[in-house]
Amino acid sequence: MRLLGKTNMNIKRVGFGGIPIQRITQDDTFKVIDELEKQGINFIDTARGYTVSEEYIGNALKGKRDKFFIATKSMSRDYEGMKNDIQISLSNLKTDCIDLYQIHNLKSEEYDTIFDDNKAYRALLEAKNSGKIKHIGITSHSLETMQKAVEDDKFATIQFPYNIVEDQADEVFRKANERGIGVIVMKPLAGGALDDATLAIKYILSKDYIDVAIPGMDSIEQVNQNVSVLEDLQLTKSDNDKIQQIRNSLGKRFCRRCEYCLPCPVGVNIPTNFLLEGYYTRYNLKEWAVERYEAISGKANECINCGLCETKCPYELPIRDMLKDVSVKLG
Repeated sequence: MRLLGKTNMNIKRVGFGGIPIQRITQDDTFKVIDELEKQGINFIDTARGYTVSEEYIGNALKGKRDKFFIATKSMSRDYEGMKNDIQISLSNLKTDCIDLYQIHNLKSEEYDTIFDDNKAYRALLEAKNSGKIKHIGITSHSLETMQKAVEDDKFATIQFPYNIVEDQADEVFRKANERGIGVIVMKPLAGGALDDATLAIKYILSKDYIDVAIPGMDSIEQVNQNVSVLEDLQLTKSDNDKIQQIRNSLGKRFCRRCEYCLPCPVGVNIPTNFLLEGYYTRYNLKEWAVERYEAISGKANECINCGLCETKCPYELPIRDMLKDVSVKLG
């Protein structure tokens, strides 16, 4: 257990990520939430964008609200949109106050304008002042966004991908921890690319400057497996050897979303294409991933095969071949 930054949330260091709720039933969600309570996992993270996730979790929390801290998030960037999403979240989660409301997946170029009068942060501040939310957080896949958020100190928490093959946020996390900003790790299993969940979570939580990891869980078995990691967080030599093997193997075709490959001459949104392919392949959220792929600009099939991105990738990934895979799967 530990306090999440300067908030008063005393949470278990293994939390619950709500993305996989989309692929199970309401009855299964009841079982998962019951098991969370039994195992003392008391931090739940979901989002407006996770289709039925908020609603299913809200139904499952009836009579248990005081046992959990709830975090959710919205992709809305404007004042009215965020204000509306907060109300929907309150209704879906069947609560009169949400513990942590986060700006979801904020891009670097959006950061400086998010605090304008007609933008989302104002709506969050008003909701906090009126008691509808307790704390304001931010999530992103952009390291630059996280760096700005930590420097600004406008957010109680930051949430960013971090795992055995994605550790680029190390220094940002250390600085956030020093400043009393809560550090939440998403994608602890690299979007399902890591098979050994125990080792993956152990690797993350062995670092004291990280507060909580939120693996997605859709079964009682996964809850039990993940919470058992907390019994021993000391990495052994065998653990470290396996970690290096995973890095050597996965590193050849795994996008860390560092964005050094950008800008693409024809505007292909390379990291987002790979992110959606991960949801399609490893999370088994096929319809959800395809729907989002269709909505983005800069699709994988627009690649002209120039190879400029590959000359800039610090991990020497075969980006052109990987984009072809995305195009085949997602259209």
